[in-house]
Amino acid sequence: MFGLSPMEVMFIGALAVLLFGSNLPKVARSMGQSLSQFKKGMQDLKDELNVADSRPQQIRRYHEIDDRDEPTAPKFEPPTAEPALEEPANESQSLAAASTAEAPVQA
Repeated sequence: MFGLSPMEVMFIGALAVLLFGSNLPKVARSMGQSLSQFKKGMQDLKDELNVADSRPQQIRRYHEIDDRDEPTAPKFEPPTAEPALEEPANESQSLAAASTAEAPVQA
């Protein structure tokens, strides 16, 4: 039984009688009830997990007549020509003013 020899089982029984004495039937009964409650709890847990797995996944379905507008991004329109490099007229004047300001003043 459980890989134990008959001598080991008798030793464990004698030890139990010494430890629990007259309370041995009560202890054995409470251990049996605890074991049955544990098995029942495990079976309930397995059943709950099986029910959760067997439920079909909820699929979101929309009504055929849908009044919602779908979001759209602005359409990309590439430029028709390459950008031209233009120099503003004020820039050349500001460069000339900057070069005269940097020149040392001779007195």
